Amino acid sequence: MAAPVAVRTYAAILAAPPGLHAKLGVRLRQDAVCGLDFLSLRHADLAPATASAQRVVDQLLRYFTHPRHTFSTPLFLHGTPFQQRVWHALLNLPAGATTSYGALATQLATGARAVGNACRANPVPIIVPCHRIVARDGLGGYSGAIAGTQLGIKRWLLEHERQPI
Repeated sequence: MAAPVAVRTYAAILAAPPGLHAKLGVRLRQDAVCGLDFLSLRHADLAPATASAQRVVDQLLRYFTHPRHTFSTPLFLHGTPFQQRVWHALLNLPAGATTSYGALATQLATGARAVGNACRANPVPIIVPCHRIVARDGLGGYSGAIAGTQLGIKRWLLEHERQPI
């Protein structure tokens, strides 16, 4: 007997800019963002179910229009204490800037692979900007992928943030 498939309940699903080739599923826990998922374009848009969801959608849309937008939405980040440390460090990396897995690892007194694993587990990409962490000699991975759609998303986000204000 197969294990049951977890069903994700979204407070909103919105279309991302065309270059991302994805929709974004917003998950909330109470009034805080606990998940942001890249979904296929086949998913139907879902209007925000609550005022909290509307605020998140508004901030995402503002980011897509103004790449230097700073998110102020409350976050509920469920992860290990180490993952929490990495994610909080990412929140201090400004739009348009990047750092390497190794440099962040040095800052946190850990290893680059551990930083990469924490980035892979990030439940709120874009808002917690794991896309700003790159390999020493290239782009690195994104959401556990080193090629394909996910890496295209990372590349798009980085290019978007390098746009003039």
